[in-house]
Amino acid sequence: MTANVGDIGPRGAYRGGTRDPRPLLCARRLEPVVGARGLRSAIDGAGALVPGVPASRRQHQSGSNLLRMMRAGLLAALAVAVALTPALADTNGPPAPETALVEYRDLDRVATVEGVVEAVRQSTLAAQIAGRIVALNVRAGDSVRAGQVLAQIDARSAVQAEAASQSQVREARANLANVKAKYERSRQLFAQKFVSQAALDQAEAEYLAAQEQTAAAIANAGQAATSRSFATISAPYAGVIASTEVEVGDMATPGRPLLTVFDPRELRVTAILPQAVLVAAKLDAPVNVEIPTLGRMFTAKGVTVLPVADTRTHTTRVRLALPEAAGLLPGQYARALFATGHTRALAIHASAVLRRSEVTAVYVLDRSGAARLRQVRLGEPAGDGLVEVLAGLAPGERVSLEPVRSGIEASRGGDRRS
Repeated sequence: MTANVGDIGPRGAYRGGTRDPRPLLCARRLEPVVGARGLRSAIDGAGALVPGVPASRRQHQSGSNLLRMMRAGLLAALAVAVALTPALADTNGPPAPETALVEYRDLDRVATVEGVVEAVRQSTLAAQIAGRIVALNVRAGDSVRAGQVLAQIDARSAVQAEAASQSQVREARANLANVKAKYERSRQLFAQKFVSQAALDQAEAEYLAAQEQTAAAIANAGQAATSRSFATISAPYAGVIASTEVEVGDMATPGRPLLTVFDPRELRVTAILPQAVLVAAKLDAPVNVEIPTLGRMFTAKGVTVLPVADTRTHTTRVRLALPEAAGLLPGQYARALFATGHTRALAIHASAVLRRSEVTAVYVLDRSGAARLRQVRLGEPAGDGLVEVLAGLAPGERVSLEPVRSGIEASRGGDRRS
């Protein structure tokens, strides 16, 4: 007689006769693990799992003996399923975090110097005439083209001054024409001996003076026209407005800053080097520039050392030309890495480092493969994504390159053990 799941009644009674809820309880607990088909197979082969029972006897045994064999078979199948469950979970689970070997590497000895990003072309546009601001066409962050009108100063006074200068030019030219005619008559009369040499010289002097007065009036008119043009503030080149110092209605005076514009296509980092670092730095080697706010590293296109040292700090300014890149802005903090030599030191990938407040640590894998948090002391960045290890690690150990994930998995493992 063969038993299956359908042979168990709603209250755990075998349809052959005897009621017992324990087989049904075992079946219900086992079915989510092995499935209904596996459960039926386990029940069908339950008698085979009980040693010492012949096949002929199994076919004629009573209902109570069959239920005992079913319980034994269910328990055996449950033990096998529980043993296989971790292996299946490990097979279908996510891959283990990536790791790396701790070992000695040939590193470039570098000196880290702080600096700031600045624009190669940055201009502060100031007023050259007095007047009230009547128009402000841009705001901070606006992109402008060369020659674009940025602001307008009240030009009525400048217009009147230009008109007055033009009137003076016309007056000077009229006076020049009159003096010139007088001089020509004096020459003719002198040729006819009607006037003296002194009278001719006087007429000539007046003529020359009128010429100079006319030239002066023309120059004044040009100056007035130039002053009038100062009422219009235009962009000297294509760029971005960094800041505006005035608003419409403010009074502009000569020398007062109005706007600041810079060219974002040409940026550089200005770093201050101590003289000891400047002597040891290999300026002909590539210089890496790190922008922490962007999380990016750039290679300087050129290095310019200013030939003057500060008399108080005894430091020298060095300018590092940056390639054009998105996200770079004047005023950003930067770190310049100058190569000063070579060394062999213990190093790990910077991605393995976990920083929490003042704690710097890594997850180290033990012999069983479990990740253990260990505090380390690091040196300076060594380039290529590496960082020097001063203490806390030994050669040959393995560290996790995904410390956050390793920490989560380690905490889950601790919760399961507890």
